Amino acid sequence: MEYRRLGKAGLKVSALSLGSWVTFGKQVDMTDAKELLKTGYDAGINFFDNAEGYEAGESEKIMGEAIAGLGLARDTYAVSSKVFWGGSKPTQMGLSAKHVRDACDAALIRLKVDYLDLFYCHRPDIDTPIEETVRAMHQLVLQGKVLYWGTSEWSAQEITAAHAIARQEHLTPPTMEQPQYNLLHREKVEAEFRPLYENYGMGTTIWSPLASGLLTGKYNDGIPDDSRLALPGYEWLRDIWSSEDGLHKMAKIRALGALAGELEISLTHLSVAWCLKNPNVSTVILGASKLAQLEDNLKAVDCLPLLTPEVMERIEICVDNRPAAPARWGQ
Repeated sequence: MEYRRLGKAGLKVSALSLGSWVTFGKQVDMTDAKELLKTGYDAGINFFDNAEGYEAGESEKIMGEAIAGLGLARDTYAVSSKVFWGGSKPTQMGLSAKHVRDACDAALIRLKVDYLDLFYCHRPDIDTPIEETVRAMHQLVLQGKVLYWGTSEWSAQEITAAHAIARQEHLTPPTMEQPQYNLLHREKVEAEFRPLYENYGMGTTIWSPLASGLLTGKYNDGIPDDSRLALPGYEWLRDIWSSEDGLHKMAKIRALGALAGELEISLTHLSVAWCLKNPNVSTVILGASKLAQLEDNLKAVDCLPLLTPEVMERIEICVDNRPAAPARWGQ
């Protein structure tokens, strides 16, 4: 396993990490969770990602009990939570100082830990001043409940504002952002965020490297019954990929699949390895509902040497979506 700094921070996280969105508490029970976590940990994964909004906290409970059951030494792994969607009442949502504190305390209980290594603002909150949120996160850091705080799906402008407030008020600034990033979704990470890497040393813990499974190629001939797109409650995701734009992207995926075949690797490995080629990616969060799926995804690291400058350019031809001001790597 390769380990990378979380941006300019001293914390080193595994290049591949394990997340629980959609899986823990929905597709994965306690027995399966322990198996997945142990397999990932034994393979070198040292970062496990979670959120209060994942299955209304059930995902955190399962992860916490599984880690405790495995007896993993607390100084050998990092675990995260996110705050925004904690419940239906007004004080259970958003990024107010109250909810930030309550969400952190609740996550500590569910995850069975004394502190969170990473704590994210899961979305920007238009009803709460950024200064209030930055100060609330700073207080958690001072209390020893959180080591690093960050954002997820914030804009570069919002993150810049958080840094400016932190500097002016002598508060702890955000360390990392958790954006969606994959071969079909590139603009924010490669173009919009460039000043954040250069000016603040922001790290990124990216999610959806396989575009909700599309970049595995398993949807090329329809939606399997046991897939994420077939789950109740995820019709919105299914509708996106059945749209005209979705069908256009499916053509790109087939072209990528053909290239992966030439390299004698899977489309999954190609897609994850491509994300890892970006030096501004601190870790790629994997999601898995089955042990075999995780074991296979872990092999993507071994495919990095195959992504030569020539292959990277052929990938660009397949996807034809290079951002206007891209960060160039792998060349």
